[in-house]
Amino acid sequence: MAAAVIAARFGLRVTVLDAGERVGGQYYRRPAPGLGAERPEALHHDWAAFAAREAAFRAHEAAGRITYLPAHHVWTVVREGSATDGYWALRAVAGADETAAAVRARAVLLATGAYERQLPFPGWTLPGVVGAGGAQAMLKSGLVLPGRRVVVAGSGPLLLAVAGSLAAAGARVPAVVEAAAYTGYVGRAPDLLRNPGKLAEGAVFGGALLRHGIRLLTRHAVVEAHGTDRVEAVTVARLDRDWRPLPGTARTIPCDALAVGHGLVPQLELATGLGCATRPGADGTVALEVDARQRTSVPGIWAAGETGGVGGARLALVEGEIAAHAIAGTSAPAALLRLRRRLRAFADAMAAAHRPGSGWREWLRDDTEVCRCEEVPACRIREAVTALGARDARTVKLLTRAGMGWCQGRMCGPAVADLVGDAPVADRRPLSCPVPLRHLAELPSVEG
Repeated sequence: MAAAVIAARFGLRVTVLDAGERVGGQYYRRPAPGLGAERPEALHHDWAAFAAREAAFRAHEAAGRITYLPAHHVWTVVREGSATDGYWALRAVAGADETAAAVRARAVLLATGAYERQLPFPGWTLPGVVGAGGAQAMLKSGLVLPGRRVVVAGSGPLLLAVAGSLAAAGARVPAVVEAAAYTGYVGRAPDLLRNPGKLAEGAVFGGALLRHGIRLLTRHAVVEAHGTDRVEAVTVARLDRDWRPLPGTARTIPCDALAVGHGLVPQLELATGLGCATRPGADGTVALEVDARQRTSVPGIWAAGETGGVGGARLALVEGEIAAHAIAGTSAPAALLRLRRRLRAFADAMAAAHRPGSGWREWLRDDTEVCRCEEVPACRIREAVTALGARDARTVKLLTRAGMGWCQGRMCGPAVADLVGDAPVADRRPLSCPVPLRHLAELPSVEG
């Protein structure tokens, strides 16, 4: 949205293909109009800035400079035509009836965001165990809580925001269980001090915990969830520096829901399908390589936001504006470039501080499901490595089917790679989301 406004301001014709139903992405989710929410802004930070940007977006849309296509899931981007007079063809699945849609463009900006990283543990498949970001999405878009007594666990600053939102909406949050230690930020103090806005935001989250009486347990993790028909309690244990549970430290916390997540993973299927170069991130994930103007390694393809490394909404907005300047052939303001450097340095410090330690593997029992879609337990993955000679996640996938299910490894991929000891890589896929076969059958044939 930020890129579209700037590009339209420079006179470019912009088409926005949005997988969501309304502008705002994952961060500025809003309840459906039929729910009758009176103050949706109460669930968000910086709502006034977003509202102003949305007003500018709608003004350009009304003037015909922006074409907005909601509920369009782009499944591939391909180059068509000659090298000098070609264009990019974006193909999408549109709407509830899954019609085929196609858009041609001279330049493409990928802002595909991220999804949650999950590290499995016994009981994580119980009803009532949801992603931390998923719990926040339920609240923002559906005005519902995952439960009345919700433990928030995992790692990363998102946990604090989720706990505060759930408590403000009426849930009881007995604890925020953070696997990392905030002492990890100490070595990056200069990067923190250059971002006073982020420090103030952290103070707001901390104040919310105090106000609602929420206990913060650092260097702790939920190592098991208990229940029959749904989660009824969780076992929490203290961790060492490598995230191994320390004997004798386990305690049980009753709850009827668990919101858990260990950070975010950049969503790169469209970019890697194009052959865009990637780099390892400080948090153990894979991100796109982009230059100072947000260009990827593929000419004509730009990227902004979490695709270049998870950094939050403010950084995504800044990068979108910088990319729009580059696509329009103008230089971005120096102040905008300086702001990006500060925010990216803070994001890298945050990623390094909350990077999972290898000791999390000790949470797993042999029968713990790692791949939920294909019901692959930890023992089969370990067997593939120790008995069958698998040395990478792809081989484990072929031997066990881990990652071959409906989510295509989004839930289990990082965990499987870590169990194998494989360096994280981004798969190259011809399709970035499910596509009806009729769409493929309708594609023009290629001769020669």
